[in-house]
Amino acid sequence: MALQCGITVQCSDAIAMFWLGCAFWSYKEWAGEFFPPGSRPTDYLRLYSQRLRAVEGNTTFYATPDAATIRRWAAETPPGFAFCPKLPRTVSHAGSLVPQLPEALAFVERLHALGDRLGPLFLQLPPSYGPDAIDDLEQFLMQFLQCWQERFPDRFSTTIAEPRSLAKSDPLPRSGLSVEVRHPSWFVASHADRLTDCLASLGVARVLLDTRPVYWTPDDPQVGARRKPDVPLHPQVTAGFTHVRFISHPEPARNDRFLNEWAERVAAWLHQGTQVYFFVHCPQETRSPHTARDFQKRLEALGAPVPSLPWDRLAPAPEQLRLF
Repeated sequence: MALQCGITVQCSDAIAMFWLGCAFWSYKEWAGEFFPPGSRPTDYLRLYSQRLRAVEGNTTFYATPDAATIRRWAAETPPGFAFCPKLPRTVSHAGSLVPQLPEALAFVERLHALGDRLGPLFLQLPPSYGPDAIDDLEQFLMQFLQCWQERFPDRFSTTIAEPRSLAKSDPLPRSGLSVEVRHPSWFVASHADRLTDCLASLGVARVLLDTRPVYWTPDDPQVGARRKPDVPLHPQVTAGFTHVRFISHPEPARNDRFLNEWAERVAAWLHQGTQVYFFVHCPQETRSPHTARDFQKRLEALGAPVPSLPWDRLAPAPEQLRLF
């Protein structure tokens, strides 16, 4: 028995601890690389979930899908697969968060149609949202989590008799919510400490964004791509799970030192009982699934308690006939 986004699911200990994936599942350049040649876009999600165990699902940042679409996503993926949807930008990028609470709650209510495929939600704050807004962030998280629990009490492992009177120091059940900050001042010690205290008191994970592979290099692999923020890595765990976003370099060898470091860290967390959601990105996304598979093999080599990758259980495709 394990918890995924506060939802009780039946699965083995290894499966319950580690999820590995990419930022999205629909990428046409993966056909013939990650997906079989000639794959249709309507099959991408099914094919993706036959290979990796989780996806961030960045599409929800731009628009909330309708209920029929969400039910279809659940139907096309196997048990144990996890979507980690990003809250809409109309919530995260509209200034103060508290006024956006109704929209955030409408979003989570819609996403519950995923059932046990729903992984932790992901709140990505813009670079303009700095530590001076910590009170707004704290109030939003408190109210959001309390209302979420009141609406779906069966989705949480424990209950709070008087949620409205919950003290700041009393942690909520594991919320299945992670927060990413990008304003540089969040990484200054005093502000970082207060953010850590805020998230830990509520059982909210801090997203661990690692952009070192694309910045600690003499070249610039992000030319022509949307640039990720150059922020320090603070690998702190503030909840019963953690959410890692690894921004890989397109050249595999440039990632080795960082992947080895992450493999050691993730293996230790898993042995300690921390659930890990690990997502691989790349300025050239064609490489991302292969880097994820490489990371899986490094964890296996360390004896980490991870489930086998669905990708590795697929029968190899028959060799295609060639005409000369």
